[in-house]
Amino acid sequence: MNPVVHFEMPAEDKKRMADFYTKVFGWQTQQMGPEMDEYIVVTTTETDEKTRRPKMPGAINGGFYGKDKTNINDAPHVVISVDNLDESMKMVTEAGGTILHGPDDIPGIGTYASFKDTEGNTAAMLQPAPMMEVHP
Repeated sequence: MNPVVHFEMPAEDKKRMADFYTKVFGWQTQQMGPEMDEYIVVTTTETDEKTRRPKMPGAINGGFYGKDKTNINDAPHVVISVDNLDESMKMVTEAGGTILHGPDDIPGIGTYASFKDTEGNTAAMLQPAPMMEVHP
């Protein structure tokens, strides 16, 4: 099985949204630069220093991205980890889905593509980059 490893939610005002989730749920946020379209990385649970994966089984982290008012499918979605993004993209289209964007390389994270399923839901896939060992 391919697990859900990340969530993403659109925001009209990313700072306002980050402040809301920090105040209400204690999430930590980190805004990326213009090369990442000011994406906000959201930490909802502690991660292991070596693997950068959540310590708590079943917990995931996420991110906030700018809402695109021209996109009617601009809604929260999940990111599914896959072993081979090219093969998974092919499987999406063969099963009746549509690739919306990608593949895109996210430095240090992996390769990403978004898609629409047969019911019109938007989701994404991530082929994680090989983990680099972190030395203290």
